[in-house]
Amino acid sequence: MTTAATAVHPPEADESALLSVRDLRVSFPGKGRRAPRTEVLKGVGLTVRPGETLGLVGESGSGKTTIGRAVLGLVPVASGSVTFDGERIDTAGKARRRALSRDLQVIFQDPYTSLNPSLTVGDTLAEPLLGQGADAREAGGRVGELLDRVHLPSDAARRLPREFSGGQRQRVAIARALALRPRLVVCDEPVSALDLTTQRTVLELLLELQEETGVSYLFVSHDLSVVRFMSHRVSVIHRGEIVETGDADRITRSPGHPYTRTLLLSAPVTDVAEQRRRRELRGTAEATGSA
Repeated sequence: MTTAATAVHPPEADESALLSVRDLRVSFPGKGRRAPRTEVLKGVGLTVRPGETLGLVGESGSGKTTIGRAVLGLVPVASGSVTFDGERIDTAGKARRRALSRDLQVIFQDPYTSLNPSLTVGDTLAEPLLGQGADAREAGGRVGELLDRVHLPSDAARRLPREFSGGQRQRVAIARALALRPRLVVCDEPVSALDLTTQRTVLELLLELQEETGVSYLFVSHDLSVVRFMSHRVSVIHRGEIVETGDADRITRSPGHPYTRTLLLSAPVTDVAEQRRRRELRGTAEATGSA
């Protein structure tokens, strides 16, 4: 991969981009009837190319999840634009949004709440297929194919979500997201609710599926080490603004922005001496105000 230049401002138009977000602003009502609105996104810009993973990383409250929700049409956009495959979609109506679900899907954070507990896994996976006009036989065949792709046994189709572990449930959620063969999946903290061993297994599955299908990911996470493992490029968001964008290896090894350096120092490591060194460096950065 070539090294991308650091970008603080919204990116220039990229003709090769599958997803393009430009000067995006989102605000939410303040607390109380007369409270002013709070601007959560302040002119955000990013692009995702076909077959690429763009990691979007920032701490809690930075606005990263709001970007994903704006792309999915789940929050209103105050200004700016979201363009998918050359079509502006931030102004799309409900009917167009339903049609877009064939190409644009999401994997949510919590596998325990993202699946309907009263539906079998087979019904969960068949639901989007039937909604897009597939007949029962076609949907059944696709369900079996999906279970195989996420390495779950065929009898999983007859079982309820509560019969599976957290990692297995997230595999079901991944299968559901891929059911319609989308071109882009928004991955919203998809492994943060899992233990470390299961996290790696799920991340490797996502990479395997990307290699097989060519799907693009907008991968949202607070964990820079996870983003480094998954991403081709990384955008760092801080207080509603993109502060740094570039090649994943460069951003996660030699970041240019003080906030990115703080995230890097905060990333968990197993080596005790390295943990101590990072705590000292972070404390120094905070004391001097460079964080």
